[in-house]
Amino acid sequence: MSINQFHLAGVLEAPLISEKSTFVGEKCNTFVFKVKKAASKKDVKGAVELMFKVEVESVQVLNVKGKQKKFGRSIGRRSDWKKAYVKLKPGHDIEFSAA
Repeated sequence: MSINQFHLAGVLEAPLISEKSTFVGEKCNTFVFKVKKAASKKDVKGAVELMFKVEVESVQVLNVKGKQKKFGRSIGRRSDWKKAYVKLKPGHDIEFSAA
């Protein structure tokens, strides 16, 4: 495994399975992933193509702001994170149960 492949293997943290992500996945052939905060669109595209052996059409990333929460008397804050919407080319699909 080359250094570039090793870097790309650590970009994806987890797939996000929610009501919205399954609706988008069925309608637009798009999958949602939680990715590293420093990841770029090119990194996400390369990581998905490397891990799942599919062709990616487009990638959209967005930063999700952490919420402010109360812990007893003190106020804390959850950390910010990054989400990526990955649209696959027609004819390609990701099976999470097989991967």
